[in-house]
Amino acid sequence: MTQGTFLFLGDSLIADYNWQERMTHFKIINHGVPGETAQGLLNRIPSITESVKNPEMILLMIGTNNLIIEDYSFLDSLRQIIVTLTAKYPATEVITNSLLPCQLPWLSMESLQSINDMIEPMTQQTGSCYLNMFNKIKPTPDFFQSDGIHLQPKAYELWSKNILEFVSFLIEDD
Repeated sequence: MTQGTFLFLGDSLIADYNWQERMTHFKIINHGVPGETAQGLLNRIPSITESVKNPEMILLMIGTNNLIIEDYSFLDSLRQIIVTLTAKYPATEVITNSLLPCQLPWLSMESLQSINDMIEPMTQQTGSCYLNMFNKIKPTPDFFQSDGIHLQPKAYELWSKNILEFVSFLIEDD
C-alpha cells in the first residue's frame, strides 16, 4: 500500500541511490542531479513543481557541490528553495537534510558543523523540518568511497533508515 509520493531533490548523493527499493511504501520521484549546486536546483524548481503535483513528502539534500567549489554563499539559495517548496506545496512535509561529513582538505569538520548549525534554524524559520545526519554518518572508508564525498551502501542504508524513522514520526505527529 502506497503512502503517497516522496520527492527527493539534490545532487549525486540523492541521484546515486535506489530510494524506491528501500522505501516501498512511497512512490519515489528522484530529481537528484550529479554535480548539482543549490543555485542550479533553485533554477530547476519551477520545472520540478510543474511536473510533480502535491507530493506528501520532500527530502532536500543540497550544498555538497557548493562546498567542493568553495562556494559558501549557497545558504541564500537554500532558503529560497525551501520557501518556494513550502509555498508551492503547503500541505507537504519538506525535510531539509543536514550536509553530510565529507573529506575536503580545505574544510574542517568543525566548519561543516557550523554550516549545519546555520541550516537548522533556517529550516525552522521557513517551515520545513531538519534531519540531522551529520553525526550519524562517519567519515570512514566503510561509509564513504575513496573520494571522501560519495557514499558506500552502508551509509545509504543508515541514511534511508533514519529518513524512514523521521517520516514515521512526522506521520504519527499529524
